Amino acid sequence: MDLGGKTALVTGGGVRLGKEIALALAGQRVRIVVHYNRSALGAEDTVKKIRALGAEAVALQADLGLAGTAPDLIHRAIDVMGPLDFLINSAAVFDADSASAVTEVSWDEQFAVNLKAPFFLSLEFAAQVGRERRAHIINMADASVGRPAAARLIYRLTKASLVHMTKDLAIALAPNIQVNAIAPGAILPPVGKGQAYMEELAKKIPALQVGSPEELAKALLYLLHSDFVTGEIIYVSGGAQL
Repeated sequence: MDLGGKTALVTGGGVRLGKEIALALAGQRVRIVVHYNRSALGAEDTVKKIRALGAEAVALQADLGLAGTAPDLIHRAIDVMGPLDFLINSAAVFDADSASAVTEVSWDEQFAVNLKAPFFLSLEFAAQVGRERRAHIINMADASVGRPAAARLIYRLTKASLVHMTKDLAIALAPNIQVNAIAPGAILPPVGKGQAYMEELAKKIPALQVGSPEELAKALLYLLHSDFVTGEIIYVSGGAQL
């Protein structure tokens, strides 16, 4: 698939991995709708950098934790950019809840943004694609969720469910819509951490190194160029999931 001239909606495109994904697509001349919730300045910066690369971009705000927002975001994106070819579900709430600290509010917010929103975004996206056009949905999972752990309990549950949803939707939306997921490992340091943290983390990874946004982009572009791969989870983690 030639990506030039295609249109993508990237949720959470104003910060961190969502921003890197949006810029990687822009480098392929993909037109980008950059979704954000609270990161208005980050989204504006993403749009500015996309336009500097010679691609079209616009930012749209939406709180994906609110009922009915996901389908509405798809319609708004179509209104400003036309039919969508790619949906990248990158937006996520990342709370460090332990079992003793979980609240119903945190549970509801994380499941709403991390799982419910990608599901209904995907259904509305598929409806506008129809049964003739080819299209792709890419979900952003997490390489760490395959191993038991006590930290980030609800976040991990949502991402594990997202992996399962990816496979189910790959069947439900076949044959013309391919649904895959990327499970990043140590690509960017957590908020508040720096290079020293990443260097220590690399010692625990089989590859003995951390990744980069470029590695994430390679996996993304591989999936979008494919006409055959669907229902797969690509780990970009240096083997950390093992």
